[in-house]
Amino acid sequence: MAGQKIKKPKWVIEKERARRASAAETVWLFGLHAVRDALQNPMREKLRLVLTKNAADRLGAAVADGGLVPEIVDARSFDSHVPIDADSVHQGAALEVRPLDWGKVADVCAPGRDAPVVVLLDRVTDPHNVGAILRSAEVFGARAVIAPHRHSAPETGALAKTASGALERQPYLRVQNLADAMEALKDMGYALVGLDGEAGETLAQTLAGIGDRPVGLVLGAEGPGLRDKTRDTCDVLVRIPFAGAFGSLNVSNAAAVSLYAVRNR
Repeated sequence: MAGQKIKKPKWVIEKERARRASAAETVWLFGLHAVRDALQNPMREKLRLVLTKNAADRLGAAVADGGLVPEIVDARSFDSHVPIDADSVHQGAALEVRPLDWGKVADVCAPGRDAPVVVLLDRVTDPHNVGAILRSAEVFGARAVIAPHRHSAPETGALAKTASGALERQPYLRVQNLADAMEALKDMGYALVGLDGEAGETLAQTLAGIGDRPVGLVLGAEGPGLRDKTRDTCDVLVRIPFAGAFGSLNVSNAAAVSLYAVRNR
């Protein structure tokens, strides 16, 4: 009927709602290292800076670099000025920011002239583990760390503090569907190597056969490991060998060992 308004499909409404929620989302970073690196990151949208006098002195020129006038508060009442956990080791510094937008997997992970390595995380929800992985990814030159929007650790103050500044420099891409991102990497020439303690082949053996191809290291949460769909999408499953009869590494340590192995193949 003329003039009648067409009702939007439910999926369109939900997508628009999620986009608005994402645009309104903010994160409180805390701790001198995390706040300093965020203030000096031109990609980071900064909203509010709360400091004690001592923290402001220690941050020095980084405060001016951030372009915000800090709110200087008494150390004894700091917790009442910012919505962070009272047990957080904030060192008198907190910064409200928007989450970073690193762009699309296809753009960030395009191989180019080198043979890059990326890390894919399947249901790794502990922010301390993800923060440590981001730190290792930066050290060993990973192109990106990729995780699904759901069942993964979002940007938080705890993640940023564990990452010790790497969150500002190391691309952390959260995607709608991890398997789709894996297929996209395959199309770009990546060999997807899944870590599995029960696998027959070792990481070193697999890397020797891959040659100079780009590598995607796929790691699952401690305990459940990789989901079936994720395992099936990998090109190969490998294990990190241990010197004794038994042994295990947490996911952040496994990521560090694997990244070192890829970079030194």
